[in-house]
Amino acid sequence: MHDTQASFTLGRRYLEMIEGSPQPMIIDALKDIAPDLARMTISFAYGEIYSRPALDLRQRQFATVAALAAMGGAEAQLRFHIAGALNVGCTPCEIVELMIHLAVYAGFPAALNGVTAARTVFGERGVAADPALVPPGGNRYDDGVAGLRAIDGSAGERVIESLRDIAPDLARFIIEFAFGDVYARPTLDLVSRELITVAALSAMGSAAPQLEVHMHGFLNVGGTKQQMVEVVTQIAVYAGFPRAINAALLARQVVANRASGTH
Repeated sequence: MHDTQASFTLGRRYLEMIEGSPQPMIIDALKDIAPDLARMTISFAYGEIYSRPALDLRQRQFATVAALAAMGGAEAQLRFHIAGALNVGCTPCEIVELMIHLAVYAGFPAALNGVTAARTVFGERGVAADPALVPPGGNRYDDGVAGLRAIDGSAGERVIESLRDIAPDLARFIIEFAFGDVYARPTLDLVSRELITVAALSAMGSAAPQLEVHMHGFLNVGGTKQQMVEVVTQIAVYAGFPRAINAALLARQVVANRASGTH
């Protein structure tokens, strides 16, 4: 039988680490309108999900911030989790880089809104982002092709090839901008970039073929099956169970394809 009090106690401990406060705001904020929602949030989201061992708190905050920024419409929660990311050891530069990365997968408006939210949190916390200025490489196309092959492998190459006869410039932009410019930036490692990508695409719920490619990419660059499934599981909290279920079923397909050598 599930011990709900134990989950609440454990969840409160995790929430306190993320919020950086011994008195989580959600308890007082909802006590007059939906105290059970506060209890469920603490018990389930933090007591049952955040406490699972496959991801550390930095990785969980990367996934959460990526999901919220990509979806849009939850600015207060996005700012809360940006602050939480700082509390568990993510750096301001990493958070800004996460938003730059999302320009590829959620669009420039989502990236710009995310940077605006981060600026607000940094101002409140009195921290500086110390922006990383990374000039473009000497040959964006060749660098991008090398990055695409290293990260997404044959699955990514098939995507590019599928665009040759209808949108060749789009294929070129993907290579030059996404992989030649963005992925080549040094602030985040490739496992973190693919974790962010899987979280964002899972939360958006409308790009299954691209999510499949990047699940392969996550595993290609050193992520584990357990970590991939855990990112998808965490998405249930922030984007709902239907999107998490769809992503989990896709993860199963990716793992099966790799086991059979058909990816």
